[in-house]
Amino acid sequence: MIRHAAPLLALAVALAAPAASAQTRPPEGPRPGPEAPRTPASTLDDLFTRLADSKDEDEANGIAALIQRRFARSGSDTADLLMERAGTALKAQDAALAVELLDRVTQLKPDWAEAWSRRAAAFHGLDDPGQAMQDLQRALAREPRHFTAWVALGHLEFASGDKRRALLAYRQALRIHPHLGAVKGIVDRLAPDIEGRDL
Repeated sequence: MIRHAAPLLALAVALAAPAASAQTRPPEGPRPGPEAPRTPASTLDDLFTRLADSKDEDEANGIAALIQRRFARSGSDTADLLMERAGTALKAQDAALAVELLDRVTQLKPDWAEAWSRRAAAFHGLDDPGQAMQDLQRALAREPRHFTAWVALGHLEFASGDKRRALLAYRQALRIHPHLGAVKGIVDRLAPDIEGRDL
């Protein structure tokens, strides 16, 4: 049996704050000239390409940290401040306050995937997996490459007893971030139960 207590317990913390300290290699190749400026979206696309092509866990984690930092910026100082306060509330295990703050964030920035993802963490802290799952689905509708949301969705599906959907969510996370070691271990243990064992 897979032990999901620890991942589920860590769900709120994992979604509450992006990785903050990993270093990444400098960009390769020449920088684009003024005729082809790099937009934030194209830069994020580049980061996801690098993540998919990463050679090892250290490299992948560095790139993932940059992606998470990008996810954590809304473009609104007010929304960012409310998000920061919600993260503090989650760390203090005040999920009710976090939900209240994140309600305001999702009203201000309804297309911000990270706001929905973190509100899912807050609802998880309130022991409301149904609402948490809905918010994760909202996050993924806005940013289908949000690998942390896929992992969280996998944990919630597993906890609800739907191992097949959990496996699908975990595998989707690994397609985006191929060096999630803990998730690989879960998939390796879960897949034979769902798909049968090779003879």
